[in-house]
Amino acid sequence: MLTDAKCRATKPTGKAYKLSDSRGLYLFVTATGYRSWRWKYRLRGKERALVLGAYPDMPLSRARDARDAAALMLRDGQDPSLVKKRGAPIGTPTLKQLAEDWIGVQKATWVPRHARDVQRSLERDVFPVLGEALITEITPPDVLRLLRAIESRPAIETAHRVCQRLEVVFAFGIASGQSSGNPAAEVHAALKPVKRGRQPALRNLQEAQQLLLESEKQPGQPLVKIASRLLALTAVRPGVIRLAQPDELEDLDGAAPIWRIPAEKMKLSLERKNDAAFEFVVPLSRQAVELFKLAIRLTKPGPYLFPNLRHAHRPMSDAAIGTMYNRLSEFRGRHVPHGWRSTFSTAMNELAERENRPGDQAVIDLMLAHKPKGVEFAYNRAAYMPRRREIAQLWADMLTDGLPAPDTLLDLPRR
Repeated sequence: MLTDAKCRATKPTGKAYKLSDSRGLYLFVTATGYRSWRWKYRLRGKERALVLGAYPDMPLSRARDARDAAALMLRDGQDPSLVKKRGAPIGTPTLKQLAEDWIGVQKATWVPRHARDVQRSLERDVFPVLGEALITEITPPDVLRLLRAIESRPAIETAHRVCQRLEVVFAFGIASGQSSGNPAAEVHAALKPVKRGRQPALRNLQEAQQLLLESEKQPGQPLVKIASRLLALTAVRPGVIRLAQPDELEDLDGAAPIWRIPAEKMKLSLERKNDAAFEFVVPLSRQAVELFKLAIRLTKPGPYLFPNLRHAHRPMSDAAIGTMYNRLSEFRGRHVPHGWRSTFSTAMNELAERENRPGDQAVIDLMLAHKPKGVEFAYNRAAYMPRRREIAQLWADMLTDGLPAPDTLLDLPRR
């Protein structure tokens, strides 16, 4: 390996020569004595050389840093020589490289599901368009064109979410000294506004039954129909159904069947997601038990009860149930999967009022995992369990009255 003393001692000899350092780095001395650092590398089987800088303007230590940065770019699929021709310093990351560095730093503070969502969002909407662009090349119009394409799907809320993530990625680049600007921060005002409001939900029991009846008549995957009916019966959040696993179900053949949902799958802070005390217990009606048994028959021994249609080791798409509902013109825009929580709450609170049971409101809120107002919240897994089980069965009897038996949702022989 070279030393600064050896580099300073070089003299012109009348012809060019090299002094090797390590890992492909060498000092090239011309016939007239001009000295420059070069790095030898191979790309697609061909040997290439990258000029890193002149000596002594670039000392040995900086030459080694530049070599390491170029090697890292090469490992990530970039040709360092082309990067240099584009006018960027060696080591300038692409947007994909910067985003992946940011995800790597943030992962420790995220729940696994959110980490997957962020990664897939960028892989789907950002990397195919701007992933290979150097961060110094990206302009606000580049970001806006990407977001306009998302808006046109239409997915306005997704466009805002992607913009926010890009803004944080570029801020990370600025903080780490890799970027000097944030093109995503300048385009928020140009995005179409998000129309926010309550999740569309059918609050009339007869219409809710009709939605299930009509959606289940459509050609389609049995597991999506089973997940839809279970979502309606349990009134959990849609993501919890998608991530349901067989080992969360207990006592399906006994007198008190339950679905024990781990805290990490609930809508909680990261601290509480990591605390087993915040798991949530759902008492299961007879109808829900039958549906869960059908799902187990279809997916055993897979990890998820409702797997992705293309990748069995992943959960069902978060759009599967909503897409099934949207095929029905009569209900399009009037009910989304999350709306079953409002349908359940409306129906059971009305029943409680008719039967003069004011205490049921707190039980219904607990069944929805709502946080009580004005008090420090903590789950009590056994609180009101007998009444919760009664309400779950009442709701199931009301909702499924007149619906076909669960095993008609799939083409399997009855047992």
